[in-house]
Amino acid sequence: MVRELGPVLCGLMVAGRVASPMAGELGTMRVTEQLDALTTLRTDAFRYLIAPRLFACVIALPIMVLIANTIGIMGGYLLAVYKLGFNPASYLMSTRKYLQMDDVQMALVKAAVFGFIIAIMGCYNGFRTAGGAAGVGKATTDAVVSSFMLILFSDLIITIVAFG
Repeated sequence: MVRELGPVLCGLMVAGRVASPMAGELGTMRVTEQLDALTTLRTDAFRYLIAPRLFACVIALPIMVLIANTIGIMGGYLLAVYKLGFNPASYLMSTRKYLQMDDVQMALVKAAVFGFIIAIMGCYNGFRTAGGAAGVGKATTDAVVSSFMLILFSDLIITIVAFG
């Protein structure tokens, strides 16, 4: 739950909810030439448009993963105790015994990486939008699909590097 399920499911849900609006907003700004206007006004598009989104995703996703992991563990407690008849003290003792700090730290690292991926894919696809409203729709779809694929691939790589 803590090492894999929480970060990956939370990352995929946030990617579906966040990458698409990012790409849509920036794509609309691209096709309506607002990004060109920012460049003309010597406004750094990275500092003004990308950095806040990147910062928000990298900070918010680990917090959401902590909440998701807590809810998952407590959901397991409720199921084990009230549905399967386990001893509550035994469940909590086992959870404390087998839950290692490395697992929690790895979940937070994965969540930060996933947040980075979501923001980068949303912004990248939004910035390279062309072709009017159809291009914006394609950019939003591409942002979500590329975020999903990169989250799953990076989860595999991080797990292999960290745990062999």
